Amino acid sequence: MKSIGIDIGTTTISFAVTDNDTLAVIQKYTIASAGFIHTENPWERIQDTDVILSRIRHVLNDILDTYSDISAIGITSQMHGIVYTDRSGRAVSPLYTWQDGRGSLPEFGGRSICRILSDDTGIKTASGYGLVTHLFNVRKGLVPTDASTFCTIGDYLGMVLTGRKSPLVHISQAAGMGLFDIEKLQFMYEKVSDTGADPMFLPEVTKAFSLLGTFKNIPVCVSIGDNQASFLGCVSDGADTVLVNAGTGSQVSVMTRQYIEIPEIETRPLTDSAYLLVGAAICGGSAYASLESFFRIYAAAAGAPDVPQYEIMKKLLEMQAGKDDAWQIRTTFAGTRSNPEASGSITGIRTDNFHPAAMIRGVLYGMADELFELYKLIETGTGSRKTKLIASGNAVRKNSIFQQILAERFHMPLTIGQNEEEAAYGASLCALYSSGQLSKNQLPV
Repeated sequence: MKSIGIDIGTTTISFAVTDNDTLAVIQKYTIASAGFIHTENPWERIQDTDVILSRIRHVLNDILDTYSDISAIGITSQMHGIVYTDRSGRAVSPLYTWQDGRGSLPEFGGRSICRILSDDTGIKTASGYGLVTHLFNVRKGLVPTDASTFCTIGDYLGMVLTGRKSPLVHISQAAGMGLFDIEKLQFMYEKVSDTGADPMFLPEVTKAFSLLGTFKNIPVCVSIGDNQASFLGCVSDGADTVLVNAGTGSQVSVMTRQYIEIPEIETRPLTDSAYLLVGAAICGGSAYASLESFFRIYAAAAGAPDVPQYEIMKKLLEMQAGKDDAWQIRTTFAGTRSNPEASGSITGIRTDNFHPAAMIRGVLYGMADELFELYKLIETGTGSRKTKLIASGNAVRKNSIFQQILAERFHMPLTIGQNEEEAAYGASLCALYSSGQLSKNQLPV
């Protein structure tokens, strides 16, 4: 028997087929996501929900045609973003992604939704969080008239597959929407009401890895957050491991059995009895992608073909291997969670290190430094030092120099996660557990 995990990311959608006996991924697929819908608003980051679902259905049906013994389907998706649905369970809006910037616009007496929440309720949150997006839309009259609730894109896929008319949202996804009491594991209904929004609009929440229903007689598990899914898909010893994930953004995650609050660190539900302490860097791998774009623009202007520059960047690093000449670069190019207006910086440039490799290495050190600074906050807050470092995500998996720098910065040997599609794999494990095909002691929590 086998199971399927589906991971709906920002730029790609991944599928993992897991053997239920060995718990090994035997096949994986990756396709492009819908891409962003062009709008006249530079701060708006939305995607076509129908296109995303259509692409998923096509691959899912191909997998089911290939494997006749699928016994469970798990789902994970990009966190924070929301889709509005009507009472029939149909999407009536695009996907407002986690990158959407409307929550930072000073549209309300010179204040943004994020600032209003901070000033009036003491809640620190960020633009792109589902309830921040929703509160902006409520105040601007942008909520679709036929909408009855909202959910993540992963939750919506679960609804479509199982025919549900209303979403059932796991705590790991609900917490990512904001205005969620992490300790009580429920939405802050009174504070939502105080902001002028109707708390009855909020989706139903579950603490368990619940079953939503079936698709072609196959059990479908509730969607879980991609950070939590990656942790389950990478880590075998949750108690003693630091997980670094570097994709478009990057995160450092540590599991704890107790609810704890640490400044600058998010406490995210994993299960009803375990949490992840997460430090998130907004740029992450996109910092390196921005540098590649910088070199590509220059190369094209100089008459070279407009092609990816990653291999050239790798060669430049190899040419300068072992030299302690990196520029000191702070890679907060897109701000930070607590300060969206923050910017990056570059220092340490001298005539003897004015070389592209020094700039490239500096960006990689900056990415690692940002993550290590966040981990040190977790270590100090918990009083516990971990000894195992696992890394996942293409930004680290495909860059051996970055791997070396992470191991150096964290002072731990680095292990790369076995499964390239770790979030999809983690979702397949949740599906097996929720359908009774996997015991709890087989999960790393």
